[in-house]
Amino acid sequence: MISFQIDESSDIPLWVQLRQRIAYLINSGELKPGEKLPTVRGLASDISINYNTVNKAYLSLVSDGYLESTRGRGVFVTDIASKLGDDELDQVNGIMDDAIAACRELGMDYADIEKTFTRYIKRIRFNAEHGGEGSVLGGRIMDFREEKNKRKTRGA
Repeated sequence: MISFQIDESSDIPLWVQLRQRIAYLINSGELKPGEKLPTVRGLASDISINYNTVNKAYLSLVSDGYLESTRGRGVFVTDIASKLGDDELDQVNGIMDDAIAACRELGMDYADIEKTFTRYIKRIRFNAEHGGEGSVLGGRIMDFREEKNKRKTRGA
């Protein structure tokens, strides 16, 4: 069972709180690779929150590679190590260590590094999904406020 306490005083949406809790349980080793998670409906019932909230948290974790969902079988914790060989995993960990160390030398704290990495990965994914090569070099994420203002100006 997943232990989860809602933080009523937080501005963080409930689905994000749940997502962060499950990611923490996976990263800390409390949830092991291959372990089956409760169904969306089951977890929603257990912790007394809306089914759609749990579903959104699960989908986000699947998208980020923490979970695998198989229709008819359930949702399982991903075993990243089994997808990569030991040598590849060591190499990836070394690259990540170097990148994090470089960011720390620039004065960034771990939370800022995590936000920066997440933003960077989202840009790469966006470019890849929209016809780019997957690289963000020269790419940019559209500023929707800017686009909205342009449409207003053209329509006026």
